[in-house]
This record gives sequence, C-alpha cells and structure tokens, in this order.
Amino acid sequence: QLQLVESGGGLVQPGGSLRLSCAVSGFTLNYYAIGWFRQAPGKEREGVSCISSSGDYTNYEDSVKGRFTISRDIAKNTVYLQMNSLKPEDTAVYYCAAALLLCGKPDDFLSWGQGTQVTVSS
Repeated sequence: QLQLVESGGGLVQPGGSLRLSCAVSGFTLNYYAIGWFRQAPGKEREGVSCISSSGDYTNYEDSVKGRFTISRDIAKNTVYLQMNSLKPEDTAVYYCAAALLLCGKPDDFLSWGQGTQVTVSS
C-alpha cells in the first residue's frame, strides 16, 4: 500500500521559513514523481511544486519561484519542500502526492497524504 505522510507545518511569521517533509512508504521514490499541492480556505487546490522520479526535473508555481525549493532524500524515502520568505497568502493545507514517473496533471497523482497546515501570520 502506498502511503504518504506530511509533516513540518505550523505557524510562522511573514518572511519566515518552514521545511515540510513527505515521508513515503510502500514504494520507492525511484519510480514515482512527488508533487506538493496546497488548498487555502474557500479556494481550489493548486499545484505548488513537483520533482520527477529521476530527480532531474522540478517545477514550481510562479508565485513560489525563488522562494520554495523541492528536494528529496532517497535513503530516507522523503521529499522536502523548503519554504522561505513566506507570505500570508501561502497559508493553506499542504499535501504531497505520488504519480508514476512523471510530474503531470492532478489526476495523475494516485496517492495523497492527509495534509499539514501552514499558517503565515503576525
């Protein structure tokens, strides 16, 4: 069974940083792309970032480019999202999800975590 568990969320001031973790089990990161998504209250879920199964390809939503960095640790079977220069509009529940090999459409992501809350506020 493919499982993903997010952690690292919390309350942070504007301009601060958080590092989210996505721990995966039941599969290897060598065969799955991992994406980060977020959903703010009253808004649709949106893609934030993704890393391919090879680790050679990453993408970012325009609003987070230069501030967020996605990475992975194969030995730990964990994907990270380093979030710097956080803004109030980054407040959302953040989810990680797995897709086979490639970063594609949201429907391509077959397994999802339960989410972790990120709140950016003074």
